[in-house]
Amino acid sequence: MRKSTRTLLAAALVLGVAAGPPVVPAVAAAPPAAGQAGAAAGPGPAGAVPAPGLAEAMSAVVAGLPRADATAALVRVGGAEGVWRGGAGVHDLESGAPADQTARFRAGSVTKVFTAATVLQLAAEGRIDLDRTARSYLPELIPGRYARVTVRQLLNHTHGIPAAGLPGTTVEEWYAHRFDTYTPQELVRSAVAKPREFRPGSRQHYLNIGYTVAGLIVERVTGDDFEDQVERRILRPLGLRDTYLPRGAAELAGPYNHGYQTMRLDDGTTGPRDVSVWGTSEAWAAGDLVSTTADLERFVQELFAGRVVRGPLLAEMFTLPQVADLTTGAPAAYSAGLSMKRLGGREVWGKTGGRWGYSTAVASTRDGSRTLVHSVNSTDAKGQDTNRTVLGLMVAAYGPPD
Repeated sequence: MRKSTRTLLAAALVLGVAAGPPVVPAVAAAPPAAGQAGAAAGPGPAGAVPAPGLAEAMSAVVAGLPRADATAALVRVGGAEGVWRGGAGVHDLESGAPADQTARFRAGSVTKVFTAATVLQLAAEGRIDLDRTARSYLPELIPGRYARVTVRQLLNHTHGIPAAGLPGTTVEEWYAHRFDTYTPQELVRSAVAKPREFRPGSRQHYLNIGYTVAGLIVERVTGDDFEDQVERRILRPLGLRDTYLPRGAAELAGPYNHGYQTMRLDDGTTGPRDVSVWGTSEAWAAGDLVSTTADLERFVQELFAGRVVRGPLLAEMFTLPQVADLTTGAPAAYSAGLSMKRLGGREVWGKTGGRWGYSTAVASTRDGSRTLVHSVNSTDAKGQDTNRTVLGLMVAAYGPPD
């Protein structure tokens, strides 16, 4: 990209100038006027009722995209309390074309919900025992210092295994290593070579490594690739045709809106860099899923209705371990695959996910009366602070944190 063009694009982001179309709602608001960019994505589900004020609140959050924190957003709110579907922003900064409302995106750690569901299905079949140790399944990988870590602890982040060693400490360094490849076994060996962070079951520390081990256990007990198991057990039965596990591929398959990350550029300036092409082998069963808002909405609705994980094992996904978080000292917030926040005076369960240039979330009340799925093309993905647009969507859907 020429410097002059890039400078103008960066300025547009900082100033919040909308280089693309206005908000494009599909339910509960009028379509764009004649001559405006973008088009309504179509009618909502039969019998869907828009909640009072929902359209206005959601539209206000995504109005003005692209801006400093995000270049696009795709949103779906569902459930008996009201429905809204819409989006805003651009397909890419260079063309300024409207964001594709049906685009695929990197879902990041939302992958963990699919992994946990797969493990729990296998537990229901008696092929995995949640109270059995990871070492008993993978004796060649899990050393004695982690001999007491159970499968349940892998899923709820109370295992005490530290993160795998990966190169880089800044986004610029990680970008330089974006095409590095790792096997799951390499990641596990790197992690378990270190001293444990705490006695298994005594603390909670949210990390990817537990789900990498869980993915390998799925392969060990089934004799099948992890990706094939997720496809056979979840993707095909639910008809999630636009969702796939990329097996480490750096390119996104099918239509997608470009992701950008604010970082130091080659000429020494700071601005948005296109990070849509980025390898995912270091994430694997913990974070490499690619999906759409429509597919994720269907998944979360089926999951919460008990049609993905059935019977008593579904309770594992809504049970928080009674321990404290290692870093904050707060009560544990992660269950098997999900997390819980109190918003607007009630419990909201779900999962967020971040890959460079993409921030994703699935959320629902326990009874499924209000669901939220979004993909935000955030320029500060994986940052320490919650992205402005992401936070705004959650509050607009459920209310402020208690």
